Amino acid sequence: MRVESILKLLSAEYGEKRWRRQQSPIAVLVQTILSQNTSDRNSGQAFEQLLASFGNWKDMADASVDEISNSIKAGGLGVVKARYIKQALEEIRRRRGDFVLDFLRKLTVDEARDWLRQLPGVGMKTASCVLLFSLGMPALPVDTHVFRVARRLGLIGAKVSVEKAHKMLENLVQSQDVYQLHVLLIEHGRRTCKAQRPRCQECVLGKLCPSYEGLCSDP
Repeated sequence: MRVESILKLLSAEYGEKRWRRQQSPIAVLVQTILSQNTSDRNSGQAFEQLLASFGNWKDMADASVDEISNSIKAGGLGVVKARYIKQALEEIRRRRGDFVLDFLRKLTVDEARDWLRQLPGVGMKTASCVLLFSLGMPALPVDTHVFRVARRLGLIGAKVSVEKAHKMLENLVQSQDVYQLHVLLIEHGRRTCKAQRPRCQECVLGKLCPSYEGLCSDP
């Protein structure tokens, strides 16, 4: 299978990536909302400030949008994300009575993702991040790196949307390999298969990549 060959080559190049739970689902949810359309550095700084400003998720949910916004300004973020965070926390509390989302593990990936996507500010990528990184479920988040590399490799068609790419890529790989494929495609996109001036001559996937000759012939 072609995806298995891609995984084997990328693992040899960057090392095998093994899943470890580092944060709770609610923490991953808030952090991913903060990371939307901004750099990892800015969102990471904003998340640290957010945790430092509020003692717990209840205090954060009870805070005003302005209070949340002020706490994440250091990361260059503001009112829109503050509103999404407050609304999402309030909705989770309304529906569950607390801020514990581990129950999602008992659902299918599609069911769990649909539940999360009903929250304000949560789309396919954010929901998939929560399921994959905090619960180890085989949901494959598609960011700009994953989307770009997958298209160049021909894993998804040129007309496939980011929205549809999530499930298409999930269906191409075994459940136990979803995390590794996601992380390796991101690393490959950052190091080699860059948006501008991809380093095709150094790419370990050259023989498998249908875009290789076209990209390498670009001036």
